[in-house]
Amino acid sequence: MTAYREGDTVIVLLPAQMTRAEEEHWVAEMLARLQRSETRRRSPARTSDEALLTRCAELSARHLGNRATPKSVRWVPPMRTRWASCTPADGTIRVSERLREVPSWVLDYVLVHELTHLLVPGHGPNFWKLVRDYPRTDRAVGYLEGLSAAAGWGITEED
Repeated sequence: MTAYREGDTVIVLLPAQMTRAEEEHWVAEMLARLQRSETRRRSPARTSDEALLTRCAELSARHLGNRATPKSVRWVPPMRTRWASCTPADGTIRVSERLREVPSWVLDYVLVHELTHLLVPGHGPNFWKLVRDYPRTDRAVGYLEGLSAAAGWGITEED
């Protein structure tokens, strides 16, 4: 038995030999499990720009020794070629609204990535050494690559 979303539709797969009562029970159970799973994965930072800024402070403390302090962090309409961007000169970070529904650990990776740009320009070895302090870096990069490929967006990590 499994349940997943396909766009706005929830698909629940059940064995064919179930009775109608068993089907009703398991559909309700699988919907509840899916809801709990989705709730756990969502980051509270997705609710507002202020929540993003708060999450950045937490991530900077945990992974960058409190050295990266953005002046502002805000959600912006979907970007064509990036998940987020940073302007070190004025300390601003912009995060694509495409990331509002990703699991929290993926959004955290993107925020650590952008926070690191406040300390190190470009994507050289020093940059990646700092970013890799975030333990789910490789998983998050893979998730974002898969998301971009599946949606046909053409967004790559180097952008």
